Amino acid sequence: MMSILVTGATGNVGRHLVEQLSGAGHRVRAFTRRPDSARFPDGVETAGGDLLDPASFEAALDGVTALHLLTTLAPSYEPLSIEYATELVGLAAKAGVRHVTVLWNGQRDPLEEAVERSGLGWTHLHPGSFMSNDLAWAEEIRSEGVVREPFPDAAHRMIDEADIAAVAAAALTAEGHAGQTYTLTGPEALAVPARVAAIARAAGREVRYEELSRAAAHERMRGMGIDDEAADFVLDWNADPSNDEELAANAADIAAITGRPAGTYAEWAERHAASFR
Repeated sequence: MMSILVTGATGNVGRHLVEQLSGAGHRVRAFTRRPDSARFPDGVETAGGDLLDPASFEAALDGVTALHLLTTLAPSYEPLSIEYATELVGLAAKAGVRHVTVLWNGQRDPLEEAVERSGLGWTHLHPGSFMSNDLAWAEEIRSEGVVREPFPDAAHRMIDEADIAAVAAAALTAEGHAGQTYTLTGPEALAVPARVAAIARAAGREVRYEELSRAAAHERMRGMGIDDEAADFVLDWNADPSNDEELAANAADIAAITGRPAGTYAEWAERHAASFR
């Protein structure tokens, strides 16, 4: 029976992927830095370790035939070096892995390059902005009933992280996805005020939007420990909706891959309503 290793198993996409694969009856091993505190569905194996510790990764690969990888790692979210990425992919090939999905970080990445050179089957997942990013508003909404963000007119096609996981699950368990790069976006372009309104409806409470200047948003990110280069990258992306439109023009048909249409922001907000109350 196929055994699938999911790295980043407690992350926004990884936890959905573990649940979906397990729910479909696949053998799943969840790779996490926090095996003692992580909670997964019954029947899911847990492997403690870190991709920055190749020995722990090698141990977790025992018996694995399919693998889900991240291109950047918390807490720094810096991409792996090409030498390091090549070592990890080599360990996967040595263990007998046949197919790898790679979750993109927004730019050409050494891990993608290493996978492509390895001879393994691979599928790259290139999502746009995650709907789960908006969970960062939860504390402010609960305490003040407000969301403060810049760029009120910039609409983005955010994607439900559960849909990214569903595409990964299909690529790992079905034929026809090898050598594919799937660009993934949501079904609608929404600016921040429209997303705030959807959260308010789902949570059943008043939530107002206040426009923040770019400079204030940058300073807030610096206070969170984000360096200037990374902050500017995020702010530039959020300011320019053409980024998402370019992705959408090349987007994969999520319904054709997964058997169901991509979820809407309103549906995502309903699922997470308790976080905003």
